[in-house]
Amino acid sequence: MVVALISDIHANLEALTAVLNDIRSRNHDAVYCLGDVVGYGCDPTACLDLVMENCDIRLMGNHEYYALGLVSEEYLSPIARQSAVWTQEHLGERDIERISNFEMEAHLADVDLVHASPYQPETWRYILATQEARRAFDHMQGRICFYGHSHLPMIFSLSDEGDIRHQVGHDIQPFDEKRYLINVGSVGQPRDNDPDACYVSFDTESRSVNYRRVPYDIATTQEKMRAAGVPTMLVERLTVGQ
Repeated sequence: MVVALISDIHANLEALTAVLNDIRSRNHDAVYCLGDVVGYGCDPTACLDLVMENCDIRLMGNHEYYALGLVSEEYLSPIARQSAVWTQEHLGERDIERISNFEMEAHLADVDLVHASPYQPETWRYILATQEARRAFDHMQGRICFYGHSHLPMIFSLSDEGDIRHQVGHDIQPFDEKRYLINVGSVGQPRDNDPDACYVSFDTESRSVNYRRVPYDIATTQEKMRAAGVPTMLVERLTVGQ
């Protein structure tokens, strides 16, 4: 079985459409969404429609939490707060109902799925360094955990001896004697200096992990965002992938 793992779409319809087309062309058996379908971008409902139609698993992200009013505005940066308010104003009752049914995490055989971290997933912790990775490894149920949240493709591995290795996201064949935290990158707002949409393909039999980068019509996305009054920083960052 070959599974596509997508995350951090952020209401970017052009990026999501391009990624789903690439996934279909490669005959994946299932698509799992790790959260943040909405937020920042200006096509939340259209992206929700596609995720509902195409994704077998749909996880809650922090921007879904914002949309549901489960995070106090005082904890948001000014731009995140402005984005959350805009998103709430443009989601209908049906959208909110669908989001409220997203799962916080999922467990499949020896694979865990979560948006941010298996450690207190509802607090949206980042896994960017060894200390955070160790805490996440301590709370994993499986041997591999796929996650998103930071928009940065990266891999942490834990050996049986307890050593943690941190690498930039790349194609790998996981070893049985190690455990892995694998960030699948971002579909709609990459931040690793590559503007192309990012997702991961995972073969559950061979255990191979492959990163895919997919170009999309950034100019159209930006034009729509400007027309919707999205903050300039969120528009311009798509050009450079930061």
